[in-house]
Amino acid sequence: MTKARILIVDDDPKTVVTLKLYLENAGYEVLEAFDGRQALIRAREIPPPDLVVLDRMIPYVDGLSVCRTLRSASDIPVIMLTARTTEADRLEGLDQGADDYVPKPFSPRELVARVRAVLRRSAVGADDRPPIRIAGLTIDPARHEVAVEGRIVPLTPREFRLLAVLARSPGRAFTREQLAERALGPGFEGLDRTIDAHIMNLRRKIEPDPQEPTYVLTVFGVGYSFAGRRGAA
Repeated sequence: MTKARILIVDDDPKTVVTLKLYLENAGYEVLEAFDGRQALIRAREIPPPDLVVLDRMIPYVDGLSVCRTLRSASDIPVIMLTARTTEADRLEGLDQGADDYVPKPFSPRELVARVRAVLRRSAVGADDRPPIRIAGLTIDPARHEVAVEGRIVPLTPREFRLLAVLARSPGRAFTREQLAERALGPGFEGLDRTIDAHIMNLRRKIEPDPQEPTYVLTVFGVGYSFAGRRGAA
């Protein structure tokens, strides 16, 4: 089997060396970058990395900007590293499209476990079920693509899974905990507001008016639901 390629982006050489050692021991191929410019160049290599471990505070182009740029062009999973650990900082990273958020200092073994979990969730994100079509919105699980009125909309892996879970059961109200378990996996340890941040980003991308959503609806006191009826594949 081809080894998954992990791009480590951090301006601390010791951190890069340590993570590279642990990831290679876990069976991954490791790429390195020490600033934001290098990160963007390496992320565009062929074949591209399967996952990016990205420090928030890096030179030239900061980690949030790198994450935002990557997310605008691809669905490569991103795990953000940072010494800034407030809830607002975490939500800001998720708002830019990060799939996970690991505060410094961290255990290299824990990070390897998180890499494995994110890759596993990404690998099962697509399946062979037929496309879901609802009122101008098409969700194609096999291609891992979403289109609004025929226009492809780039989503992060988490956004795609959340949308797919909701759209497969239109009209059903899901709690945040249910969405986290079904879309992000039973090992997800995020906050309720993490789900809210992903839903907010999702609405920005697929809703004609994110302030008055027509697809992903808020069910007050419960969580979220999907409006509409499924069309033929």
